[in-house]
Amino acid sequence: MRQTRSIELATGFFAALGFAALFFMVTQITNRNLAFGDGGFRLEADFDNVGSLKEGAPVSMSGVSIGRVESVRYDQQTYKAHVVLRIQPQYNRIPEDSDAAIFTAGLLGGQYIGLQAGGADTYLKEGGHIAMTQSAVVLEELISKFLFSFADKEAQQKTTAPETATSNP
Repeated sequence: MRQTRSIELATGFFAALGFAALFFMVTQITNRNLAFGDGGFRLEADFDNVGSLKEGAPVSMSGVSIGRVESVRYDQQTYKAHVVLRIQPQYNRIPEDSDAAIFTAGLLGGQYIGLQAGGADTYLKEGGHIAMTQSAVVLEELISKFLFSFADKEAQQKTTAPETATSNP
């Protein structure tokens, strides 16, 4: 009796230690600070929907992290989300016609901004604005569209089925 109690206590302690380690890892991954302080330069972009993009999220080009999201706010004049990016100083040759899109890192990962280089000969400078943006893909919207299109197809099949049955003698 005493041996099973000690096994149960050890198992409970081990499970609690596992949850504590998992909690620590999650907080370390999601609370990243800007790695390069106040250096670098700022770029701005406006998005229709930023999803769950947070301050401190990575900014990458070709899979390489080149900066962080400095701020995300709602602009009441344009009715869009205004995002300020801080780019590391060594990445100062981003063409002016580059575009920005919001991606998700894996199934459960956080969101980040991916920049795709354009072909312009002039480069974005401090305070530059990225004109071409692609908003975040919101999973709920995709599911809703799929369900409504599926229901619409079923409704169309039900309305066309009786007509084809009555038109053939």
